[in-house]
Amino acid sequence: MNRRRLVALCTVTVTVILALLISSQTARISAQSTGTQSTAWHTGDEPDKTPPPYNPYPPGILPADLNSEIARVLREVDNIEAEALAQLRALPPPILTGNPPTFQNTGQRLNVLIGKALNFDKNMSPFQNRACGFCHMPYAGFSGPIPSVNLTMIAYPGSFQFRAGKRTAQRYTYAPNFPVFNFNIQQELFFGGNFWDSRATGYMLGSPDEEQAQHPPVDTQEHALPDTACIAFRLETAVYKSFFEEFWGDVLDIKFPANTEEICETPGGAKIFGTSATPIKLSPEDRARANDVYDHWGQSLDQYEASPDVSAFSSKFDMFLAGDTTLSADEMAGFKLFNGKGNCNSCHVDGRSTAPTPPPPEGEAPNGEDTGATASVKPIFSCFGSANEGLPLNPRDAFYYQNRPDFFGFTPNPFGFGYRDLGLGTFLRSGFGAAPSPNDTWTQFAPTSDGQFQVSSARDVALTPAQCPTTEAPGPYFQKEFFHNGYIKSLKQLVHFYNTRDTSFAKPVTSGHCPPGTIERVTCWPMPEVRNNLDTTTGMLGLTDTEENQIVAFLMTLSDGFSRPYPDKNTFTGVCMTGGTAATQGNSTLIPTPPLPPCASAICGVAPLPTKPIP
Repeated sequence: MNRRRLVALCTVTVTVILALLISSQTARISAQSTGTQSTAWHTGDEPDKTPPPYNPYPPGILPADLNSEIARVLREVDNIEAEALAQLRALPPPILTGNPPTFQNTGQRLNVLIGKALNFDKNMSPFQNRACGFCHMPYAGFSGPIPSVNLTMIAYPGSFQFRAGKRTAQRYTYAPNFPVFNFNIQQELFFGGNFWDSRATGYMLGSPDEEQAQHPPVDTQEHALPDTACIAFRLETAVYKSFFEEFWGDVLDIKFPANTEEICETPGGAKIFGTSATPIKLSPEDRARANDVYDHWGQSLDQYEASPDVSAFSSKFDMFLAGDTTLSADEMAGFKLFNGKGNCNSCHVDGRSTAPTPPPPEGEAPNGEDTGATASVKPIFSCFGSANEGLPLNPRDAFYYQNRPDFFGFTPNPFGFGYRDLGLGTFLRSGFGAAPSPNDTWTQFAPTSDGQFQVSSARDVALTPAQCPTTEAPGPYFQKEFFHNGYIKSLKQLVHFYNTRDTSFAKPVTSGHCPPGTIERVTCWPMPEVRNNLDTTTGMLGLTDTEENQIVAFLMTLSDGFSRPYPDKNTFTGVCMTGGTAATQGNSTLIPTPPLPPCASAICGVAPLPTKPIP
């Protein structure tokens, strides 16, 4: 069956139903109306087409070059996929031997390369146009690869354009090192898990990273497959199927019903599925096989991400720890500030001690110098916990505008600007936009976790393509986005935010409304989106402008690829940005936050209630 062709009778039926449900859907293709056909959803024997894109956005949310940049990244994804297939074919076959049976010699590399092939296979989506790698490319530290998206709409458009999520594309690098999500009784804090809100707990597979890989394929805003079994179905025709079965066995022997392709090319959330998460009707035995395949999907992807292909430990800092290089004067000064006055090491743990804190009036941040010996030669630069750093609500986030039905009758965010991202708190409540919590004893801690997001590894935070050697203006630079909502646009801003957040509030304003005479992100920080549980170890560090820049210089030493080439780093075919200053980077794209309605009761009114009302 043609993978872009619906069975005629079923398609006509579906189309009529959807047309009645969403007759008001506008078929604009982008805010700038560029490049994409706006033809109706295909039926019967018509040529292969995709439905008209979803565009509830006012002008200025979608970047003007979005269509061409999507096409660029898809070409790059195809190139890396072809490389993975060539590497698989060139690999000497492993020998299954021993007891327990082990793939001797090249077995581990086989699994890593299977994971790479899976990561860059764009067929694993309804419209065969989104791979995991589309949002996570090597040259960006396996985070977002489109500078204009990082500058504007924050989250990446999924398989059904232009549905988009609500958060930045978190880096893959070193994510496999995060432990299974757990609650520390003594500290009364949560640690581990994957994702910004830690919802990939690892409770079933024993690995948060393996579980993380299982979320995007069925996320309505990302790959958007409507059923996890669609992965096994698409693997049936994958070019690398033989390698998958060589490693995992004859697990793809599944009897799929005749309408499976029709189901798998309809994005999740479509009205025709109702609330069903398993619209493909399989026998219990075949459903179990499909579930096994989905577990293997996560396991192979985890092995790829844990390998030196992704988590390489090849930075200048790694060589410094090994005694094979020295840091420059500014880098060394930044390293000392990282562990001392900047207080970065209290969360982004680097295997050294955090310098002692002096009593007031010197301040709450450490001002001493770390004199401890290195305790870890492979630090991950994370405490694996979560914190609320007080990020302002970012009105550029595309998710706020997705408050009306799309072509398939799905409304991604019915609350509009009534949505507030409570992060870990929402997950512990099994709330809107998160995932079900597998442990109801955690729910009681939701109020003290509201607004908290995962402390990501600081490694590769500055990794960029070779032709764009920095994240900082004037460049040439590669535009990134930082923190869960992409509000921060440069490492200079990131450090300045930690340094001055509590000292530069003019009044409780939202983004785009800083008072005259102030500069947003420089002398004015808008109020936090969630004021509860604010981390007070930062905000008034007392760093000078030079000291901020020195910390940035140190962060750049954490980029992989210094001691040996970083795989696939040179696959970027886009254009670097130039001009401006790192301090005001992104200010040209500021838009005013509209008057905010109260936080929707479906988010902030779910028991146990937040400790203080969320504005």
